[in-house]
Amino acid sequence: MIEKEIVIKLVEEKLDDKMFIVEVSVSKSNVINVFVDSFEGMTIEKCIEISRHVEHSFDREEEDFELQVSSPGLTESFRVKQQYLKYQGREIEIATSDEQKLKGLLKEAGEEEIVLETSSKEKVEGQNKKQVVVREFKFKYNEIKSAKAVITFK
Repeated sequence: MIEKEIVIKLVEEKLDDKMFIVEVSVSKSNVINVFVDSFEGMTIEKCIEISRHVEHSFDREEEDFELQVSSPGLTESFRVKQQYLKYQGREIEIATSDEQKLKGLLKEAGEEEIVLETSSKEKVEGQNKKQVVVREFKFKYNEIKSAKAVITFK
């Protein structure tokens, strides 16, 4: 069986300083899945380059394997802190471990926590019309059950 640590090392050899590994998995039947991302967006060419590098590092005569290298889809949940950093200043949706669901602007992604800014129209005392109320929430990464980018077509 091909070792996950060896695949990770091979992938890291082809990453530049703006790229990061999201996930690497190796099944018992040697199906290798590699998810990589970049702060500037991943290109197909870069995925192909990583794939060829990994593929040429193993001997198919010794071990047969299947290899897939891609970037995580926009609808996939975040798996690593770098994804939060990538989406700073953009809208995300989170579900917390206490079953809260919030959508808002990811203002900050720090070492231990994120800051999410939400806005909603609410009835404010003393006002006839609903007013836009902006709130900030802080969540530690271990309090977030899932998070993903909100896709908008503007």
